[in-house]
Amino acid sequence: MSGGRTGRPRQAEVARLAGVSQATVSLVLGARKGAAAITEETRRKVLDAVHSLGYVPDPAASRLAAARNNLLGVFSFTSAFPTDVEHSYYPFLVGVEQEAAARGYDLVLFTGSSTGGAGAGGPGALNRVRLADGCLFLGRHAPTGELLRLVDDGFPVVHLGRRDEPEGLAWVGADYVSASREVVTRLAGLGHRRILLVREDDEAPASTDRERGFLMGLEDAGLPGGPASVFRSADPERDLTAGRLRGWLDEGVTAFVAEETDTGAAWRALYGAARSAGVDCPRDASLALLGSPPRDLSQGPVPDGFDVPRPQLGAAAVRMLAALVAGERATEPLVACSPRAGSTAGPPPATVPATAR
Repeated sequence: MSGGRTGRPRQAEVARLAGVSQATVSLVLGARKGAAAITEETRRKVLDAVHSLGYVPDPAASRLAAARNNLLGVFSFTSAFPTDVEHSYYPFLVGVEQEAAARGYDLVLFTGSSTGGAGAGGPGALNRVRLADGCLFLGRHAPTGELLRLVDDGFPVVHLGRRDEPEGLAWVGADYVSASREVVTRLAGLGHRRILLVREDDEAPASTDRERGFLMGLEDAGLPGGPASVFRSADPERDLTAGRLRGWLDEGVTAFVAEETDTGAAWRALYGAARSAGVDCPRDASLALLGSPPRDLSQGPVPDGFDVPRPQLGAAAVRMLAALVAGERATEPLVACSPRAGSTAGPPPATVPATAR
């Protein structure tokens, strides 16, 4: 992996060579609480790996690690502060605050990057989070190199949402694959034979998980899948027009599924195109949403789909972060999403173009 490497050995490499967890390496090198429980054999494996690789801990990180102050950081790469009860991040923060309080931690909110300020993606942009004992990060697009630097230094970090990199980064996430698969299963059970997914054109793990679950649902039901069943756009509100929607209906598509993102663009585009085309839902076509609608459409019809367990995810992230701060192994299972029965899905129309049969 290339992002953020400086050439010096990483703590993750020490852990791999020694055959132990990164938390164990931190315990051995930092003489932190819990180190006494480590066997002499394990300690020797870690020290041998350190010597073999020439690993040198970051001195600033080591000093801060030794001075715990019961503070957990919260850092967002998407505008979140100040927030209100309708903001999509608000439930996350409720869960974070409640779990942190229950564990005796205060929170430090790092807001400089809320609108991309303070060099959010530049070198050293995340150094200030070291003021806390550990930090929780939120946002779809976080700077991999900066997170990698924190992980390499053994600083406790948890990302709220699945991430494939950097190696060694702890994260908590929702089971979007199973939930998305179930949405398609429900639509197929209503009789829909052509279903289309509308999503933004990026590779955020939350988006790829939803698409994977969607395609698995199609395969389970024996329905047409592949690239033709997914509409990707960098700007859905521009590209998903009423005319395009009508074209899909003429081709036999009877159900449309949109992903939820920070912007809400996919659902807003799909819902807007249906209204502009005069499509009655669910009489003429069914709509479903993999998540919750954006705040500007929250008063509209309740879409079929699922709800993301945001408070539970926030609490799970704090539990994991607190464990890392204590030098313990930290694992949290994927959090299940809750099915939502709305008013936008029903059986397909009685008359379907012959091309769809």
